[in-house]
Amino acid sequence: MSAILRIALPLTLWLAGFSAVYALHGLVCSGGWPGGRPLLIAGGAAVLALQLALLLALRSRRFGDPTPFVRRTSLLLAIVGLAATLWTLIPVAVTSTCLPPG
Repeated sequence: MSAILRIALPLTLWLAGFSAVYALHGLVCSGGWPGGRPLLIAGGAAVLALQLALLLALRSRRFGDPTPFVRRTSLLLAIVGLAATLWTLIPVAVTSTCLPPG
């Protein structure tokens, strides 16, 4: 894995996960998909698991960078990505799924 990929991947994963979960939210609210809230919570949990797996992978010798700067930067961005994932997906888990038209 290249240094630029190690640095870019954590926030790119957050962006993709955020987009996927809120796109799923739009589909559920439009009535296009059954399943509702459990499906959204499962999607959010999957994104959190992927973000945590990336953090653990970047800490390992196999995927971590030998350069201290890149290693610290990628780990810090992985922590930021995990925190951003938690912060942006909390509304999916704790609020009502859809507002009635009105």
